[in-house]
Amino acid sequence: MQASYPQDVCTLRSGMMTDMENNLPVLIQALLQPQRYGPAVQVVELVQTHISWVLLAGDFAYKIKKPVKLSFLDFSTLALRQKTCADELRLNRRFAPDLYLDVVGIFNTPQNPCWQAEGAPIEVAVKMRRFEESARLDHVCARGELRAQHLSVLAETLVAFHASAAVARPDSGFGLIEQILQPQLDNFAEIPSDLPDTFLKSRLAALRQWTLAQFEQLAPLLQARLQTGHVRECHGDLHLANMVLINGQVQMYDCIEFNDNLRWIDVASELAFTYVDLLANGQPGLADWLLDEVLSRNGDYESARLLRYYAVYRAMVRAKVAALRWEQTHGDVSEVAVYVALAERLTAPPPPGLMITHGLSGCGKTVATDALLQADGHAATLRLRSDVQRKRLFGIARSGQSRTQVQGGIYHQQAHLQTYTHLREMAAMLLCAGWSVLVDAAFLKLADRQSFRDLASAMGVQFSLLAPQASPEQLRQRILTRSAVGKDESEATLEVLALQMQVLEPLTPEELSSVFIG
Repeated sequence: MQASYPQDVCTLRSGMMTDMENNLPVLIQALLQPQRYGPAVQVVELVQTHISWVLLAGDFAYKIKKPVKLSFLDFSTLALRQKTCADELRLNRRFAPDLYLDVVGIFNTPQNPCWQAEGAPIEVAVKMRRFEESARLDHVCARGELRAQHLSVLAETLVAFHASAAVARPDSGFGLIEQILQPQLDNFAEIPSDLPDTFLKSRLAALRQWTLAQFEQLAPLLQARLQTGHVRECHGDLHLANMVLINGQVQMYDCIEFNDNLRWIDVASELAFTYVDLLANGQPGLADWLLDEVLSRNGDYESARLLRYYAVYRAMVRAKVAALRWEQTHGDVSEVAVYVALAERLTAPPPPGLMITHGLSGCGKTVATDALLQADGHAATLRLRSDVQRKRLFGIARSGQSRTQVQGGIYHQQAHLQTYTHLREMAAMLLCAGWSVLVDAAFLKLADRQSFRDLASAMGVQFSLLAPQASPEQLRQRILTRSAVGKDESEATLEVLALQMQVLEPLTPEELSSVFIG
């Protein structure tokens, strides 16, 4: 059984022959002695990053900042390290209080350190609870065991975290236009110029030009997002290796504590990193599923206009890190090319399309669209569910109940028109942003279906219908089961089903020619 701990990028485990491990300070050498942790600890393992030493001892991990000063952080004095440790504890306890336990002092001398003593500490460490390394999401994904339900849990966790995170004031200095663009341009500038793949240089130049063009186009929206509270104190580094499954729940950890500008970001940039990491790990269907789960919960569909822009930025961060690693080792440069290729794919998504569903409650529309999202090899589809959007439109929580009568309240004819008009406007916005759209709604009326067909025609995108079939008995049984479980957004009852059967307008021959056959 191998345990792990919250860790930074560029981790090197003890036993790997590196310059960092051949030149350990006296303090760290002394802290590798098990007797300094009590009788329960038999072995102490060291894990290093370029900015930290982490000592794994029994059930705990002790993270000590290295006394370094880099372009993006300053740990050069004990006072600065104490402050950063306090920041790390405070920030990570927002979402991982069970993992981040305390900031502890190291006392006495470097040659003979101890964890408890009188006087001022000679060093400080963040004390953390260890967990099973195999449960980290990157390892779960690599084993092929990452499931849609895991990402649904993550979506719920992430949306709740963002909702409670501190909001950047417009005058805070965070989320400014120049702070968004400069790190993106730095990615290109910091990639070594002597890469052996000469063709890669022209590809990087094209991606840089795309980034500039997109920034110019999106700048008004980027600026508006700061004004509307979408720039928040986020995690900042939310890739799969910084999440872990504990008791079936996805736990985030190891946020960026050492650079405020990398943490105070648009929530869309945060989501884009996890999306890109799923793509990089060969899971486009799960990447698409995560987007749907997050956006259906937070309602921030406007962010879809920014997701690919931020996703390219995140892919280029990974390309830069891989290039810098190549510069140090002069090994395989292929990882750089992999991330550059991923960024290129993100800049050239497939042509968008519009698909609507048709059918009575319980026929399987949502199950069918669930499957389509998870089968999207391009991760380029977003879904709009009428059950969710209707409630949001009328101020009801996604999981809430309107408790209105059939054909009353939010199901009155006027509310129906408002809901379908809203769905149409949302679909148009997402199509303009280059996303394919699935509209999961009953579409019992020909006029409603025709309105969306006209939208597709006006926007020059392919239109199709998805019409799952079920027997009357299956419909009734599914509705009863769904109502008994009580976890579905649909409020359909047998009374609703009976009314739907009366007003259903079957598909016309022209519509039947557009029915999707998967």
